[in-house]
Amino acid sequence: MSGSVSYLYGVAEASPELRDAVRDLRGVGGAPVRVVADGDPPALAAVVSAVPADEFEEQPLAAHLEDLAWLEAVARAHHGVVDAVAAGTTVLPLRLATIYRDDERVLAMLRAGRAAFRSRLSRLAGHVEWGVKVYAEPSAAVGAATGGAAPGGAGEEPELSPGRAYLRGRRHERSARDAAHRAAADAVRRVHEAALAHAAEHVRHRVQQGPLARGSSENVSNDAYLVPSGRSDAFLAAVREAASGGGGGGGAPVRAEITGPWAPYSFAMGAPETDEGPVDGGVGREEAASG
Repeated sequence: MSGSVSYLYGVAEASPELRDAVRDLRGVGGAPVRVVADGDPPALAAVVSAVPADEFEEQPLAAHLEDLAWLEAVARAHHGVVDAVAAGTTVLPLRLATIYRDDERVLAMLRAGRAAFRSRLSRLAGHVEWGVKVYAEPSAAVGAATGGAAPGGAGEEPELSPGRAYLRGRRHERSARDAAHRAAADAVRRVHEAALAHAAEHVRHRVQQGPLARGSSENVSNDAYLVPSGRSDAFLAAVREAASGGGGGGGAPVRAEITGPWAPYSFAMGAPETDEGPVDGGVGREEAASG
């Protein structure tokens, strides 16, 4: 493909299962997905497709990453390929928009990272990733504490002056918000302890803010857990039970959101640096807001 660069989705052991998984698979921009294998046994392989250089070279890519519609389309295609491969074999997902100029540089990357790739593939075999986010609802807690009335409004006792009523209302708000955050901290601790009892590894991501936040909810923890596939049911039951008391003793609203199972995005490793690549460091799953 003229004027193209190699887009990487992940690394896996070269095997018939891998080739079966990518057969007829389409990736970013609808391009056919293929396997680039290092022939030295035991062989590793990169899952790649060709993408236009004029979109994925460093400067145009930097501009595209500011375009949420473009980024979402690339993220969906990227994760669709990774999930399809993960259904058939263990895969190390690479970060979104990891680009090399050609397949020779892809092979150099595989050889440079051989020992680390093989070690991580062995560790991740038979495991999946589950995401657990805990949310506080401080606005709901404030509404419940004040009865929905504005500070100093009709809900206040008539003998209070407007100024005193306002100050008392503000104290109620602060108390309710503090209770919501204490309940959230307790929920995070309970959920984390329950999850760790069934997880092999844990990663704490940045909490979601700004455009990634949802309504009045405040994301107070954003964790990923690497769980043996055979323990997923026990993991889910334990996390749900721990989260079910999220309101705490004071009734402050707290909820947990569980997502997955995913390919182990949070527990993979980046492509090693070589003398000639990658073109771009890539963007992770959380940054792409894909899940």
